[in-house]
Amino acid sequence: MSSYIKESVGIDELTVSGSQEQPFKTPAFALFANLQNNGEDAAEPKLFVFKPEDNEFVEISASALKKARKGADGLKKKLLKQKEQELKKQQQDVENAAKQMAAMNITIEEDKSLPVAKKFKIKGSYGQVGQRVKISGWVHRFRSNKKVVFLVLRDGTGFLQCVLTGDLALAKQTLDITLETTVTLYGTIIKVPEGKTAPGDVELVVDYYEVVGQAPSGEEAFTNKIAEDSDPSLLLDQRHLALRGETLSGVMKVRAALLRAVRRVYEEEGLLEVTPPCMVQTQVEGGSTLFKLDYYGEEAFLTQSSQLYLETCLPALGDVFCVQESFRAEKSHTRRHLSEYTHIEAELAFLTFEELLEHIETLIVKSVQYVMEDPVAGPIVNQLHPHFVPPKGPFMRLEYKDAITWLQEHNIKNEDGEDFKFGDDIAEAAERKMTDTLNVPILLTRFPVEIKSFYMPKCKDDPRVTESVDVLMPTVGEITGGSMRISDIDELMAGFKREGIDPKPYYWFIDQRKYGTCPHGGYGLGTERILAWLCNRFTVRDCSLYPRFSGRCKP
Repeated sequence: MSSYIKESVGIDELTVSGSQEQPFKTPAFALFANLQNNGEDAAEPKLFVFKPEDNEFVEISASALKKARKGADGLKKKLLKQKEQELKKQQQDVENAAKQMAAMNITIEEDKSLPVAKKFKIKGSYGQVGQRVKISGWVHRFRSNKKVVFLVLRDGTGFLQCVLTGDLALAKQTLDITLETTVTLYGTIIKVPEGKTAPGDVELVVDYYEVVGQAPSGEEAFTNKIAEDSDPSLLLDQRHLALRGETLSGVMKVRAALLRAVRRVYEEEGLLEVTPPCMVQTQVEGGSTLFKLDYYGEEAFLTQSSQLYLETCLPALGDVFCVQESFRAEKSHTRRHLSEYTHIEAELAFLTFEELLEHIETLIVKSVQYVMEDPVAGPIVNQLHPHFVPPKGPFMRLEYKDAITWLQEHNIKNEDGEDFKFGDDIAEAAERKMTDTLNVPILLTRFPVEIKSFYMPKCKDDPRVTESVDVLMPTVGEITGGSMRISDIDELMAGFKREGIDPKPYYWFIDQRKYGTCPHGGYGLGTERILAWLCNRFTVRDCSLYPRFSGRCKP
C-alpha cells in the first residue's frame, strides 16, 4: 500500500485518498490518515514524496520517515485531546442544563423573621459588624465556585465583598448576573476571617437580594465595551463606561479632595470665593486662543482666565479666588493641554512679589498635605503613585536668565534646534527636561517682557524682565503661572499699546488703577495638571471627567 505526498497541491484531510491524483500535503498526515481510516493495526504504507527538480515521486528518506512518524503521533495525541475536550464540553453542557433546570425551580424570597435591614451606603456599612443591612450598587466583580458565589459591589462610596450561598448561589437569577448589573443586597456584615483581606476588612453574608437592572451579556457585555487594550480614542468614546474603572474613578475622588483642600487653604489664608463670568468680550492671554461666540449679535468669547474680573473684586471684597472653567482654543495635542480645564485662580492686594511666591508655596504644600491626609484620597494617591513625595517649602528659586544658562550648559536646544538665548520662550520639551533633571519643585521667575502678558510689571532692577513666575513640578512641568499686576495706569496703557490691544473694552479694568490703585498679584493653577502630578498620570486627559481638546467634544 502506498501514499503520495505533494506539498504544493496536496490536502491534509481524511477524505483524501493519497493517490498520485489526490496526494496529501505532508508525510505526517499521510501516516495519520492511514491509522484513522484503516485502524491501529494497519500496515504502514510506503510514502512517496514529489520532487519538483525531478518532476516525479520518489520514496521518502529514512530520516524524513522518522520525522513523519513523530508528526503522526503528535496528530494522534492532538485528536485524542480534542475528543476529550469535546466529551468534557458535552458533560458540562449536560451539567449546566441540569443546573439551569434546577435553578429555575428555586425561588428567592426574603425571610420575614429576620431583623429589618437598615439602609446604608457601602462606606457606612463597614462599621455595622453584626448588623443586618440593605445595600444597593453595581456588580463590580463576580465569581462562582460550585455552591458559593462571590461578588464585589460598588456604589461610588466604596467596595464591598459579598457572599451568596445555598439556594441564593444556585438560583437562575444568580446564574444570570453579569458585571455592572445593579442589585440590592440584604444580609449581615461580618469581619473577614483572620489572614484574609477585603475593603473595610468586612464582607456581607447575603440572605436575600433583588436585581434592579440587568446588564447585558454576550457581545454587549461590559468587558467587550471597555477592554484594557482598547484604542485610547475608543475609550474616550466610551468615557461614560470607562469612568466606572477603579483608576479613573479614583482620580476623580482625588480631584474632589484636592478642590476641598484648596478651598480649605484659602479659608485659612482669608481669601473669599467669587464666581466670575465665563462669557467675556476681552482677552487675557492672547487673541489667537479665544473661542468666539455670537452673543445676541455681539462678538463674545469663552474666557481664557478670570484674572481681570478677580482684580476688580479686590477693593470691594479683599483677597479673592475662584474655581472656574477656562477655555483655550489651542490646537495642541500635547499630554498637558486641554481646551477646557478647571482653573483655580486668586488675586491678592497689598503684597510684594516675594510674598506672592510664598503664598503660592503655602497653597501647594498645604493642599497636597490635606489631600494625603484625606482617608479616601490619600490611599488612592499612594496606590497610583507609590513613590510620590509631598513637596516641602521653600521651593527652589530659579530666574529665567539662569534657566537659559542651565539649558545652554546642558546642550538642550530651542524649538529651532539652536542654543537658547535670552528672550526665547522655553517650550514644554526643554522645560520638562530641566525640571525632571533637577527633580524638585521650581519657582521659575522674572521672564522677559516680550514673552509675557501686557498686565505684568517690569522689575525695578532690570526692566528687561517682569515680576512673573511659573511653578514647575517633576514629571508634569508647569502647573501654575502668576505675576504681580501693573498698578500704574500709564504703565498699563503702555502695555496695551505694546501688545496692539485696544484699551476701550477694558475701561472697567483700567478703572482699578484710576480709583485707588494698589500693588497686587495673582496666579492660576491648572487642576488637571496638579492631578496628573499627584496621581502619576501620563496625560491630563485622565484627570478630567469628560476631556475636551482639539478634535474631541463628545460624549
